[in-house]
Amino acid sequence: MGGEEMIISKTPKVCKDRWQTPVEIFRALDAEFGFGLDAAADHDNTRCRHYLTEEDDALSCDWHTRGAIFCNPPYSNIMPWVKKAAEQCALQQQTVVMLLPSDTSTAWFAQAQKTADEVRFITEGRLSFISAETGEKGKAGNSKGSVLFIWRPWRITPKGMTTVSKQVLINRMWG
Repeated sequence: MGGEEMIISKTPKVCKDRWQTPVEIFRALDAEFGFGLDAAADHDNTRCRHYLTEEDDALSCDWHTRGAIFCNPPYSNIMPWVKKAAEQCALQQQTVVMLLPSDTSTAWFAQAQKTADEVRFITEGRLSFISAETGEKGKAGNSKGSVLFIWRPWRITPKGMTTVSKQVLINRMWG
């Protein structure tokens, strides 16, 4: 393997898609966008008062709410969430902010890049998501960097790619 270490997840399968967004990251984004709905949550990991669970089947229903829509979808199958975000932005005329792993080699990344108004890479550190199993932040941080895809209904010209350092993002809320 060319000197690279293979990272094998020890997270139980039932918990793999249920990692919670770090509160300081969510609060900074909420301060910027004003979220009214968490589109991919469960009763234990939501960051919004209003949220859609697996039982609500967020991929089949409308994401209408007051305010913007936050989505940290299951990473095991991202493409349907990217397509749904683009659709809901157009249909509901609402901003959608999706937090995803930074993996430019995937088909879903290319699709999101085509439809989103802004691709915002979080630099200078990986986010430490909160484990559904333990309720603790991951010790080593995420296995990849993170990126925000932002769909805005009122933009005519896409803003393109931008960056924000992890610390600057956090300091926006706490600084």
